[in-house]
Amino acid sequence: MPFVNIRITKEKGEPTKEQKAQLIRGVTNLLSEVLGKNKSSTVVIIDEISTDDYGLGGKPITQVRKEQAKAQGKSQAKKLK
Repeated sequence: MPFVNIRITKEKGEPTKEQKAQLIRGVTNLLSEVLGKNKSSTVVIIDEISTDDYGLGGKPITQVRKEQAKAQGKSQAKKLK
């Protein structure tokens, strides 16, 4: 029985229920097509993680995202000058 665990951040209302359903269908179909696995026995679990609950480079992802947005804003401002 194939078991797939997808971990994804919950950001800005995504993934939606529809997107999660599409992921489940897509992964199930992929395992069936590529590995010949039975769709009815394929398990797909989606774990949604808050950006406050994990980190990158010693910082919470919430902070990393804010820094990235700030840096991108500065980069855009330089292009306009």
